[in-house]
Amino acid sequence: MEYRQLGRSGLKVSTITLGTMTMGGKGKFAKVGEVGLDEARRQIDMCIDAGVNLIDTADVYSDGASEEIVGEALGGKRKGGVLIATKARFPMGNGPNDRGLSRHHLIQACEASLRRLKTDVIDLYQVHQWDGLTPLEETLEALDLLVRHGKIRYVGCSNYSGWHLMKARHVSERDRLPRFISQQIHYTLEAREAEYELAPIALDQGLGILVWSPLAGGLLSGKHRRNASAEGTRQLAGWTEPPIRDEERLWSIVDTLVEIAEEHKASAAQVTLAWTLARPAVTSVIIGGRNEAQLQDNLGAANVTLSADQRARLDKVSAPPLLYPYWHQLQTASDRLGGADLSLLGPHLTA
Repeated sequence: MEYRQLGRSGLKVSTITLGTMTMGGKGKFAKVGEVGLDEARRQIDMCIDAGVNLIDTADVYSDGASEEIVGEALGGKRKGGVLIATKARFPMGNGPNDRGLSRHHLIQACEASLRRLKTDVIDLYQVHQWDGLTPLEETLEALDLLVRHGKIRYVGCSNYSGWHLMKARHVSERDRLPRFISQQIHYTLEAREAEYELAPIALDQGLGILVWSPLAGGLLSGKHRRNASAEGTRQLAGWTEPPIRDEERLWSIVDTLVEIAEEHKASAAQVTLAWTLARPAVTSVIIGGRNEAQLQDNLGAANVTLSADQRARLDKVSAPPLLYPYWHQLQTASDRLGGADLSLLGPHLTA
């Protein structure tokens, strides 16, 4: 297992993170998975044995049941260097203040997560989504208070846009408040929108990237093909993330993944994860499993290295169009591009 620095922090995390959205099986999250305590214990043991040192969860997953299972399953293993990441923002009750990133809700949510996780401190506390009604100053001050009280160690964000992220960085620097060290985002061969803004910001500002749903909800696992979908998957269960805007492009990507998987004697899922881990600024991919076999296969991605030709084939079949102002920058500013610019525009300069 490889370990990478998480942004400009001193924290090192494994390139594979255990995701726990499949744990609990309550409400809408039953469509994702129904992993109970006994199987969760086995999955956590499998990951620790493979060298995984980060477990990611959220208070909203199965209405807190995921955090409860993680806390119960970890037990004494918490002392073995395992890091816990969780998130807050979404509704955890019916009241008007039971959601969002207000000081009231964040502190309340953090204390509830600590109880469910059976721990004194959360290693990475992430705001789960933007809150346009709460001033960033209030959110970051609340996070600062939690850091100072020893309840959280590092802070990150998830699902922010580029301007949200840069505004938060400005407020942090201006007011000497905690800076996000990471962003947890959706980024796959099928959905490469992060390359327009979020990946360049990560490179320029020193942010780590944790990738959620790197298999696009299973669509890039190789189990779904043009004329057939696998039984027992979240897609057939009605899970709608991510949206598919170009089905023909999706199946062309899957065809290429399967071809390369056969060349490697690996699974399409492993090839997908290996491609993602090789992308600029990506620190770790978050994997999970509806069962142990899925998880074991995903863990195998740590041992897959793609050739330059294989990466180029995947890049070509999945390439996003250059939106404005990027096509204009390519045509008129190619003489003065920095490293962050080149993460998007570089391949087009040599095409």
